[in-house]
Amino acid sequence: MELFKDCGWDTAKSTIVMMRKFLIFSCATFLVHGQLFSQDVFISAGKIEFEKRVNLYKNLDDQSSGNDGGFDWTSQLKKSLPEYQVTYFNLTFDNNKTLYKPGREVVQSQKIPDWFEGPANSNTVFNDLQNGKSTAQKTVYETMFLLQDSLRRTPWRISSDTRVIAGFKCRKATAIIMDSVFVIAFYTDQIVTTGGPESFNGLPGMIMGLAVPRLHTTWFATKVELTEPKAEELAPPVKGKKATNEELVQKLKSSMKDWGKWGQHAQWEILL
Repeated sequence: MELFKDCGWDTAKSTIVMMRKFLIFSCATFLVHGQLFSQDVFISAGKIEFEKRVNLYKNLDDQSSGNDGGFDWTSQLKKSLPEYQVTYFNLTFDNNKTLYKPGREVVQSQKIPDWFEGPANSNTVFNDLQNGKSTAQKTVYETMFLLQDSLRRTPWRISSDTRVIAGFKCRKATAIIMDSVFVIAFYTDQIVTTGGPESFNGLPGMIMGLAVPRLHTTWFATKVELTEPKAEELAPPVKGKKATNEELVQKLKSSMKDWGKWGQHAQWEILL
């Protein structure tokens, strides 16, 4: 014991005992934490931030009918726009209630003109999952609607594909809505509330990722806060011209019947 000859054997013996106790405690702590992390954790309340990304260039290409008299207005418009429009929404949830509404603002390098803003950038959607009711506040150009109706019934097909989103293992599901709009979703059963962004719901857990290829739009969770919301944080919207979803569909078809591809695209955005 050359190492301890200057401090005495009793001191050395005491130090060795303390080191052994420390190592045993550390190993035990590691095993306990390992067991906790290996157990399934089920979440029923909190707040999720979603990043919504819209590819403006591809949407312009889809809605363009070709050169107008030799003038390529699509290419000219792209020069004044960013390729992607990025916005954030918060989804607050507590058991069988969810509230989806605009979140933090983001400053883009290129400002998007007000007239080019999509019609679904300020949607607020409250879903009562237990009672099958939905209340949505949607501004359609200059008119604010308060849509009170039943929850959307989406014919989901669940696959075996998985991916990790915001730290949660998620499973893939697909569906077709509005007759021809294909939707891809990723949900986690670790969050037991069966909601999601916009009006999407009905999977065996929370939707953490969503893609609508026809609209070149995605929603992906960026972070999850595990805090129980206050009652006022889950209050449904109350302002707007009251209507059902079907009444809004008929109004849109009537007012946009001569809008061509642009009108069809706008209807899909509004009715999500």
